[in-house]
Amino acid sequence: MVGTGKLQRMLDDLLRNARENIQNIDEEKIKKAFEASYEAHKNHFRASGDPYFYHPYEVAMILARELPIDDISIIAALLHDVLEDTSFPPEIIEKEFGKETLEIVNGVTKISGITKTHEYAQADNYRKLVLSMIKDIRVILVKFADRLHNMRTLEYIKPEKQIRIAKETVEIFAPLAHRFGLGQIKWELEDLAFKYLNREAYNELAQKINAKRKERENYLKKFIEPLEQKLKEHKIKCEIEGRAKHLYSIYKKMIQRNKPFEEIYDLFAVRIIIDSEDKNECYYVLGIVYSIYTPLLDRLKDYIVIPKTNNYQSLHTTVIGPEGKFVEVQIRLRKMHEIAEKGVAAHWKYKEGKFKSDPTIENWINNVREILEGALKSDQGKEFIQSFKKDLAIDEIYVFSPKGDIFRLPVNSTPVDFAFEVHSNVGYQCIGAKVNGKIVPLDTKLNSGDQVEIITSKNHKPNPNWLMFVQTNKAKTAIRRYLNKQDERVIEEGKELVEKKLKKLKLNFSQEELLKLARNYKCDNLNQFYKNIAQGELDLEKVFQPRKEEENVETEIPLKVESVVQYSRSSTEGILIDGDLNKTLYSFAKCCNPIPGDQIVGFVTIGEGIKIHRKNCLELIRLAKNGKDRLMPVAWNITNGHYFISGITIVGEDMPGLLKEISSAISSYESTNIKSVNIATNAGMFKGIITMEVKDLEHLQKIIERLKKIKGIYTVERFDGAIQ
Repeated sequence: MVGTGKLQRMLDDLLRNARENIQNIDEEKIKKAFEASYEAHKNHFRASGDPYFYHPYEVAMILARELPIDDISIIAALLHDVLEDTSFPPEIIEKEFGKETLEIVNGVTKISGITKTHEYAQADNYRKLVLSMIKDIRVILVKFADRLHNMRTLEYIKPEKQIRIAKETVEIFAPLAHRFGLGQIKWELEDLAFKYLNREAYNELAQKINAKRKERENYLKKFIEPLEQKLKEHKIKCEIEGRAKHLYSIYKKMIQRNKPFEEIYDLFAVRIIIDSEDKNECYYVLGIVYSIYTPLLDRLKDYIVIPKTNNYQSLHTTVIGPEGKFVEVQIRLRKMHEIAEKGVAAHWKYKEGKFKSDPTIENWINNVREILEGALKSDQGKEFIQSFKKDLAIDEIYVFSPKGDIFRLPVNSTPVDFAFEVHSNVGYQCIGAKVNGKIVPLDTKLNSGDQVEIITSKNHKPNPNWLMFVQTNKAKTAIRRYLNKQDERVIEEGKELVEKKLKKLKLNFSQEELLKLARNYKCDNLNQFYKNIAQGELDLEKVFQPRKEEENVETEIPLKVESVVQYSRSSTEGILIDGDLNKTLYSFAKCCNPIPGDQIVGFVTIGEGIKIHRKNCLELIRLAKNGKDRLMPVAWNITNGHYFISGITIVGEDMPGLLKEISSAISSYESTNIKSVNIATNAGMFKGIITMEVKDLEHLQKIIERLKKIKGIYTVERFDGAIQ
């Protein structure tokens, strides 16, 4: 148990840090929250054996010392676990500490996952966190502090839990911290996660860097001394610091460049932090650096003129230092440095907490909200998590309009992404593009610094193929919305044409009868049937007034071919040939794979008995042109327990976990057995053929309907090709 003397020292330390870093704090409320948190957790202990109260206290200390914002965030940090882990009533938090504090605590509190799978509970927690963050930025900052302290004390829990938490940290929390400009938090989270995810590589890198520490310090001193002297001569007030790069960033470079540690030259960076409000001094200092060291001009990056979306501003350049070694130099103002390290928290400080109407902080939130827009619409737990990770990890490029406006886009974006970023109408009417003055294909991948001009036409419509290569959620959503609206119009037009035709012919068709008719024309549902009618792919006259030649295929029965009878080696249970259940050899044609429910016709072959085809099989139609006398009337005579091979073609968006969901949708319906899966992916899309065992046409149709309901699936159709 914590002694009262130690408790007092802890409280004094918290208040001292809060006074030093935050203006206008309510010390009495912090004391009250400190006492309430201690009382709520006093009988709880962590895996380390320490009183649980140490955790909310350390989270509050991070918000007082490392991410100082305001006293409300410190109070919320002290209370952030009381709703989840104790019987502390929310009404007391609101009464004693205010509505804002309760909302932050609620936003950080996890949703109970007792009745849910881990994936769904985890997805719900992320979804709640993001939505709460949009209302109050302090929710995510308290969560970052919570995660940081958990990572600092991760050694005390079981190895399998260490791996799970470390993986979640490097995939979710570190990229999210980056989006909010929290550079220092991001780096520490990554290094701590790296330690548990690959301890061998972590220890090896740490040892190598420590072994070269003295050598590195001596080199940096040699590099910095002439710079300090020159800057002093020019009366530039600044601080110069050299630091080794973080372990995880070095490890990533080794992996990306496929090089050992010894061949990674830019292991450290020199940072020049200028005590000035004038950003032009950064360029002046850049000139001084170049007057001493030779620059690598292709490695100059100006994030002052074009800040990153997380508001990071700095000049980055690489120069050749003593002994021919490459050294990265970063030049920034003091304010830029604080925002680079503490992001939104530093901006809060400069705006004195007036964040609610501040456009910069709103842009921070909107940027993250837009990145996660696609994930937030998902109802699937695993899909949400995968989309969350994918969108957070995407790097950015910046491109220019002909007028010089800057647009930030995900890496691998195309002119179509740019067009929709400008305006949805520009995207809809896009027919071509110029990049740096040259006409390029619309699927061209853009690079940072490109100037993009969109060529439009009022009569042009979005191409469905654009979905194969666009990258932004904005473009994907707009294209799908447009195509869906177009489909709805076409379907309605086709429906009206059918209704007029039926009225003219004085025919009454039920929905079931129409659906049966639609299936005869390879339409999986009525919408597809109406669409094909409207687009002229099906002729109304032919649909409702069959030609006599087609009727003859069904009714004109040729003479039996005696040579077929000798092939009486297998049972014909399941098929009636010429009205009889006889012993004539037959097999199902692989060109069309008929299943019970299909209209079928037999064709007498030489040496293989009778081949059973679907009535509308193109191969049968070809054979019948010169062999009508070899057609045989056949019918189904199926008993329970018989299964037939059939296939589907499926097209959709290439998303993690989608194949598993497709397989589950098929196999969970009447224990359908999947025989083969053949999937190919390209530019974010997939197309595949799946074969399975089904009882009849209704069985297959049910599976097709189930698959069409899966998010990310665009089309599902019966496969008409040969199935081996």
